[in-house]
Amino acid sequence: MRSAHPKPLHRLCGRPMILHVIDALAQLPVANVVVVVGDRGEWVTKALADHAPPSLSMDFVEQPEQFGSAEALAAGLTALPQTLADQDGDVVVLPGDTPLLRSPTLAGLVRHHRVNDAAGTLLTALLNDPTGYDRVVRAKDDAVIRIVGAQEVTEEESDLDEVATTIHCFRHSMLAPALRRLRILGQAGHMEERLTGVYAVLHDAGHRVDALVLEDPMEAARVNDRAQLAVAEAELRDRINEKWMRLGVTMWDPERAYVDASVRLERDVVLLPNVVLQGQCMVAAGAEVGPDSRLVDTEVGEGAVVTISSAHHAVIGAYARVGPFASLGPGARVGPAEVVGPFTHVGANWYDAVDGHG
Repeated sequence: MRSAHPKPLHRLCGRPMILHVIDALAQLPVANVVVVVGDRGEWVTKALADHAPPSLSMDFVEQPEQFGSAEALAAGLTALPQTLADQDGDVVVLPGDTPLLRSPTLAGLVRHHRVNDAAGTLLTALLNDPTGYDRVVRAKDDAVIRIVGAQEVTEEESDLDEVATTIHCFRHSMLAPALRRLRILGQAGHMEERLTGVYAVLHDAGHRVDALVLEDPMEAARVNDRAQLAVAEAELRDRINEKWMRLGVTMWDPERAYVDASVRLERDVVLLPNVVLQGQCMVAAGAEVGPDSRLVDTEVGEGAVVTISSAHHAVIGAYARVGPFASLGPGARVGPAEVVGPFTHVGANWYDAVDGHG
């Protein structure tokens, strides 16, 4: 996996982007994870060390000079155990900025790769308008011959609608020789910048090279600007909301419910429109939050009701009532069945009534 500052640390649904990629990996039987970091990579390293699933053991490799994805993979291979190559294991290569990738898709890629006994398998997508993307050239038997760079597409190849993603699976024992060949083809002692050049190298050496077409091209979408970041965040929020509704949470208007990936909800929670739950929120069974409420790192007890209010780093007891227009500051604790009325601010150990309301 290759990562660079700052894109992988952009936050989507309360988590750095790269952690969504790591989450997809964590659900698979992965033996080793190597993260290649570049400029200011200490930020990526710290984010993963602090928040990555404990089930994954990760090693970090620095790539001081970033000459492209092929060089990054070569750097990452140095941290993998030699036994992986000896056992003819597989290496999955992922970018750090594809937060919509799902675990079943990764599992399907590896399965397709092994069933077809391929040296390399690329995840691809079919697009109505492939302009600006690398194109996949296949042989009559559907094997991949080569990947044509977006700037090198000829008029004959312009009709190809299958495009390359940045997600790969390779047989480890084939990688080192193929990367050495890329170095020969490159200039000034460096490899060709694009890792996709490996597929032509493997094909020309007589190895089977394959591709698996994504059912949903959005899974491989990379985030390169703020507009793409917003699109990815909207998609992730839809997935989060659907998950919770299928687990028994009621959302009056899912399109206006904003729930971070780190939030925990129990069955029969009710979220009204314009609710924002951020950070390490926990909402217990039967509680109702909203409308127009924002909770950050807050615990809401069973059966509690929060209406048109905000809370930061607070605890709301079971069957308590908060709001409307109440504010709970850091450290505030509302006891079980306690009522915090309109226009009231609650700090750690005190009440501050505003406009005569208490």
